[in-house]
Amino acid sequence: MSFTNKEGKLIVLNIIDTIQKHKDYLSEIDGAIGDGDHGINMNKGVTIAKSQVEKNETLSEALCTLSCVLMEKIGGSMGPLYGSIFMGMQAALGNAEYINGAIIEKMLKQAYDNIQMISPAKPGDKTLVDVLAPAVSAYASVFEKTQDTCAALTACSQAAEEGMQATCDMQAKLGRASRLKEKSIGHQDAGATSCCLILQTFCSTIIALEKASRKETGDAAIC
Repeated sequence: MSFTNKEGKLIVLNIIDTIQKHKDYLSEIDGAIGDGDHGINMNKGVTIAKSQVEKNETLSEALCTLSCVLMEKIGGSMGPLYGSIFMGMQAALGNAEYINGAIIEKMLKQAYDNIQMISPAKPGDKTLVDVLAPAVSAYASVFEKTQDTCAALTACSQAAEEGMQATCDMQAKLGRASRLKEKSIGHQDAGATSCCLILQTFCSTIIALEKASRKETGDAAIC
């Protein structure tokens, strides 16, 4: 399967839409053990980025725009973290005209590598890494065994969901929530939640692009 870099711009637009729709939910979750402003801050960043992204022509340009805006406009740790994730995706994608399963794998892996370069967070610390790490691993595992991009995306999305839910049983090791120690157990992490929403939107949009492409060409859908 493959889709064009121009068609892929929809991925970023859908991610922006997802964050905007879930801003209150994200802040509600963050309010349990954090500042309660995660949704507000994420929404601020993506809303500012949207008008610029709409002028971009490709996924590469849109990822670069979103990354830069998030780094500049979101306070705290989330701006640099998500900015690094999207910049990693953009770096792996480059200016490729067509995007296939192998490029998607590189995008996901570079997103995780970028996080590792700027954050000490590791799986089990109750952060977005608890979503990103298993999601990237799940995609790579399925794709490398089957070369089935849609199956790999489905596995990625499921792993993201499971990783998000798993943070409920973890004690926060980093950030404001870490001050609560064992009292942080029993609450879902807000960063993990937004990361799950972003990855699931990433996956579902690519699957939709593939279905649309197959419909236009008359080929049998593989997703």
